[in-house]
Amino acid sequence: MWSVERSFSPLIGTAIHNGGHVRADLMGRLALPQAERLREEDPFTEYFIRDVPNRIVFHRSRFEIDLNRARDMAVYLRPEQAWGLKVWKDAPPQPVIDASLALHDAYYGMLEQMLAGIEAMHGGFVLLDVHSYNHRRDGAGARPTDPHKAPVINIGTFSMDRARWAPLLDVFMDVLSSRKVQGSYLDVRENVAFEGKGEQTRFVHERFSHTGCAIAVEFKKVFMDEWTGEPLPETLEQLRAALSATLPVLEDRLRAIL
Repeated sequence: MWSVERSFSPLIGTAIHNGGHVRADLMGRLALPQAERLREEDPFTEYFIRDVPNRIVFHRSRFEIDLNRARDMAVYLRPEQAWGLKVWKDAPPQPVIDASLALHDAYYGMLEQMLAGIEAMHGGFVLLDVHSYNHRRDGAGARPTDPHKAPVINIGTFSMDRARWAPLLDVFMDVLSSRKVQGSYLDVRENVAFEGKGEQTRFVHERFSHTGCAIAVEFKKVFMDEWTGEPLPETLEQLRAALSATLPVLEDRLRAIL
């Protein structure tokens, strides 16, 4: 279901949309082929967090269960919940839905226990909630989304106590912006393409309101061909290095705030 790596550090990276696996009893029910599922998943996001000391990677597809949505919306039952896509041949029966929701419950139970342990050791933590997003939705040969509306890295802070965590967040964004990828400085902006309204950051800020800083980090899919799924290895490495460069600063600023 997921992989967890633990280390003696207050920094956590998650890639909860990285996975593409679907349990066997769902395969015959899905109307959406694997290539179309892949287009809306976040492949390679686990690569970006490999230098973060604590890591969680979810291996199931968001089309089985979307951990970044509230429990009552975590199984896509209607096209409007899934970018207009018809996910199922027929509506799945309740026992099938319940089996998927059990994963949602188990994941958040595990996450809370893990974060509570890190909080007890370090007094608090920073969680980097790493995702990716499409910018060529009109087709492989069509013009991409206007860059003014689609930064290379979108930082989402909707549920965050922005004033409390500003000394940490602002430096995090500054370090990212100082890095070059594909020959240009990274375009890093806050709450432009997304505002960080996902379930995981909301959960962290609700359960660890004074000690947990969860930052939604959305990488535009400049590191791959979002229509074929092929990666661009050099760009992947540069983006991973950019995120890795922020880690000493995050730990330093976290200690100063706590």
